Amino acid sequence: MPSTAPSSSQPWQAAGGGPVRVLVIDDEPMLRRTLGDYLEDSGCLAALAANGAEGLAALEHFRPDVALVDLNMPIMDGYAFIEIAHKRLPDLPIIVVSGVGTVDKAVQAIRLGAWDYITKPIVRFDILEHTLSRVLERARLLRENQAYQQNLETLVTERTAELTNTRRQILYSLGKAAEYRDNETGRHVIRVGEMCAAVGRAMGLPSARVEMLRDASPLHDIGKIGVPDAILLKPGPLNPEESAVMRQHCRYGCMILSQPLADGQASEDICTLVSTVGLYDTDKKLMPLAQTIALAHHERWDGSGYPSGLAGEAIPLEARIVSVVDVYDAVGSHRAYKEPFAEDLCQGIIRDGAGTAFDPAVVLAFFESLETVLFLKDRWRD
Repeated sequence: MPSTAPSSSQPWQAAGGGPVRVLVIDDEPMLRRTLGDYLEDSGCLAALAANGAEGLAALEHFRPDVALVDLNMPIMDGYAFIEIAHKRLPDLPIIVVSGVGTVDKAVQAIRLGAWDYITKPIVRFDILEHTLSRVLERARLLRENQAYQQNLETLVTERTAELTNTRRQILYSLGKAAEYRDNETGRHVIRVGEMCAAVGRAMGLPSARVEMLRDASPLHDIGKIGVPDAILLKPGPLNPEESAVMRQHCRYGCMILSQPLADGQASEDICTLVSTVGLYDTDKKLMPLAQTIALAHHERWDGSGYPSGLAGEAIPLEARIVSVVDVYDAVGSHRAYKEPFAEDLCQGIIRDGAGTAFDPAVVLAFFESLETVLFLKDRWRD
């Protein structure tokens, strides 16, 4: 029994501003009542339990801010209570109040999740008062730190989303700068980005890679900026010389998107590589991916495409995806030299091109995502 009478001088407050809720778990009825009276005189709300099992039940309905726990008790001892309570409520401050005075027992309790340790008999209530104040202050600091971290994570998430959206808008604007020259709405680049993402998902690409494909693919035709209007807007078929100029838009796009190279190698050198496999890191770098798509999106599965005559899987996967989507959307869109094709004819061109113009696996994924593709075509129609 304590030899010093309780003082009621400590104005504790819980996190929400109300009185602190203290759970007292002890099998000694008199000490249990004395501690309860002291805590209530100090402005706290107290709940009393005779063993660990009663204490666990009180966790559910009382929701304490701190728990005072004896170790040696019948039915369920303090060790078992601490272990279970710590798993349920990791941030609950637990103070051991026990006559078990060995250091090993105290260490065991703290390892299980207790925050502090007071030995019986309690001869001075100011020790209990000091211990309660200390653990409640620690709990407050932990809550504030958690709230700060959550707020910081929210701010970082919001800022990241803002930067991602800004980057996407810039990339779409770059793509539309070229597309506006032969398509007054410029929505082809939006449709290509969204449809490529749908096909990429159907092929099982990781979400980060799908997002990069969505952002990079609208730049596939940026090289059209370098093609003269007389060729780009010609209402009829191009002659061989004009076709050769038009085909240069792949390399023009690659060069426009190239970054200066530290070793002095010119961007033109990169864009005349026979194989573009390994040119970019699909997990980390967006602009090299856009560069690769611009260069390789007119390559054909059978090797008859341009500018490098790549065939099969030598063509980067993202370029193979853009090839299918670009052709599908282009034949279904109005251009200066043609009217849009009917939907069944557009799909037929893609289906018939599997194994020659297009990767059969990409064509399969395209038709698996056809419902989404048709929705996007309607949503972003010219």
